[in-house]
Amino acid sequence: MKKLSKFLYFDFEEFSKGKQYMSIGVQEWKDHDTGAVLGMKVEAVIVKDKTDYGSSKDQVSNLFEKVIFKVPHEVDIPLNVEIIPINATANVYGEFRNQLSITAEDVQVVSK
Repeated sequence: MKKLSKFLYFDFEEFSKGKQYMSIGVQEWKDHDTGAVLGMKVEAVIVKDKTDYGSSKDQVSNLFEKVIFKVPHEVDIPLNVEIIPINATANVYGEFRNQLSITAEDVQVVSK
């Protein structure tokens, strides 16, 4: 079957509950084919993860995992500040379905 991924939904808001993101870098977001600048990529690390992943024998956490928020305009985010993505959507991809592509309308600095 084809195009099944169009019917998968990832609830980024639920995934972000209990998480705190810290900025670690900003760079241009470019189209892979044309090289056109689409906006900025804000790199962050998860510095707090209190998300409930459901019952499991093993303790699960995404603490210190790196995430990238793609924003469709220029942003100036300092390093090492807490940030919150605004109206973010995400898609899971990859051979093992363990990669996350996140696009946000904006990224807000919480504290400097």
